[in-house]
Amino acid sequence: MNDLKARLDALRGSEERRKLNARGLAALTANPGCQRRSVLDAAGIDKQMLGSALGFAMSADQSQFALTRGTAFEAQVKANGCAQLLTLLREVLGLPLAEVSYDDLETVGGNASPSARHRHTVRLLTQAGSLAEDAGTLFDHPLLELVVAGYPVYLEPDLIAFRFKGQFYIVEIKSFAVVDGQAPAASVAAAELQAAVYVHAMRELLRSRGLDEQLVAPEVVLVCPKDFSNRPTAVKVNITNHLNAVRRQLSRMQGLDAIVAMMPTGATLDRWRDRNRLDPRPAEELKRTLRTVDARYVPQCLSTCEMAKFCRSEERGSTAALGRQVREELGGLESVSEVVGLATGARVPADDQAEQARLLRLAHSYRIAFLGGAA
Repeated sequence: MNDLKARLDALRGSEERRKLNARGLAALTANPGCQRRSVLDAAGIDKQMLGSALGFAMSADQSQFALTRGTAFEAQVKANGCAQLLTLLREVLGLPLAEVSYDDLETVGGNASPSARHRHTVRLLTQAGSLAEDAGTLFDHPLLELVVAGYPVYLEPDLIAFRFKGQFYIVEIKSFAVVDGQAPAASVAAAELQAAVYVHAMRELLRSRGLDEQLVAPEVVLVCPKDFSNRPTAVKVNITNHLNAVRRQLSRMQGLDAIVAMMPTGATLDRWRDRNRLDPRPAEELKRTLRTVDARYVPQCLSTCEMAKFCRSEERGSTAALGRQVREELGGLESVSEVVGLATGARVPADDQAEQARLLRLAHSYRIAFLGGAA
């Protein structure tokens, strides 16, 4: 692991290390086949800055307006010792408790360092997990930790609800609205995947202290604004499948040494050749280094990864750029030109492409008929 860490440090060069977080781990899990993102995130490389240096700049993944709105909504839900949240938890979990205690772990006696907060979180959660009876405490701003590719990654859930009926519950507060009982599917999936990262981290914490990881429920509570107001609503969702995906992805991250070992000796993605940052490294040199690590571009990357435009440019003309579902329905055909050729009859199909060609020609004939004879 020390060798891997040294290679990743060399790959980052003089650039400041960008810390990985739950959002990043969730995005990795959503596209587990992308070795390129795994390496860049493990090395702590700023993908937005790298994309700009390559000529494929992308805007920040979250707007300032969305961040401000989310912060305001979370503050509202947590106001007065989490009064609104406690009401929601009584409804969703069927809590019989009239009152609970509240621990804010954002600082420890005025010390806001990650290490102090993490130690404090470990102590309190271990104590609560060791009690014979349920611990009626809301843990706000807890700081969990996972080790990824040799680096500690600190994770901060919105809140860990108290232990109830023998289990802890992770609570995630999100600012996307639930309108008429429906929420944006992509937003919900992202929230569930991020919550799964927290559940896994807390289970690892308890297991490291000799406690049963099943003390952390495989269900999480999502809190969102209801309809077009700021009135919060909550729902309990099962994230078992997401939790399994997170575990698989973290297991893959342990195999990064084999991927990094295949990169050229001395490979670096440092944007500068000199310490004074006066001599920028040519974009083509950075691109050559990047292309030694396989990427797996899908259209969804545009909303989750700052390198998406560069990776999309590599897939131009490829069916991969159209998404997994389209590529699978095309039976593994690699290029758009090949698909068009088979559909129009301009390309003679190989023996194993006869059925695909028949279906593509049929779809093409339907398209022509629909367009009134236009080719």
